[in-house]
Amino acid sequence: MIRKATKREVVRLMEIVRAASASMSATGIDQWDEVYPNADVLKRDIAEGNLYVLEENKIVQGMVVLNDFQDKEYAEICWKYTNGKQLVVHRLCVHPDFQGMGVAKGLMAFAEAHARKNGYASIRLDSFTQNPTSEGLYTKLGYRKAGTVTFRKGVFYCFEKDVTCEQL
Repeated sequence: MIRKATKREVVRLMEIVRAASASMSATGIDQWDEVYPNADVLKRDIAEGNLYVLEENKIVQGMVVLNDFQDKEYAEICWKYTNGKQLVVHRLCVHPDFQGMGVAKGLMAFAEAHARKNGYASIRLDSFTQNPTSEGLYTKLGYRKAGTVTFRKGVFYCFEKDVTCEQL
């Protein structure tokens, strides 16, 4: 089941973020830390109604933030899909205990359905260049690389996908 997160779940969500951060660090991926994402960021996402969780057997396994906020660095990208509104994916995260079980794929399928339902023409997101797992996920799901941007932790690929028609 995918649903909006509640403020009561911030502790669990931070457990997921910390576990995922530790798992990434253990494989040499220095993407997230104590600075980002933090509880205040997640609380804001929840308050704005943009944070969704995938829950199974009463256990929150992963999360994703969906909104139309684009970092200023996105203006540097030569996007292919510029007509209509763009939904932006942020902070996709799956607890390591549930990685490799289709949770991230399910959250992204939800994001695409959410985009279509709400009149978005495309989805944009970024992925740390040192994280081959996330790069592979987005590529397998049909997202195309549109360029790179630099944030505090380094270089990130920007991906996009047209969602105006359902992909098979």
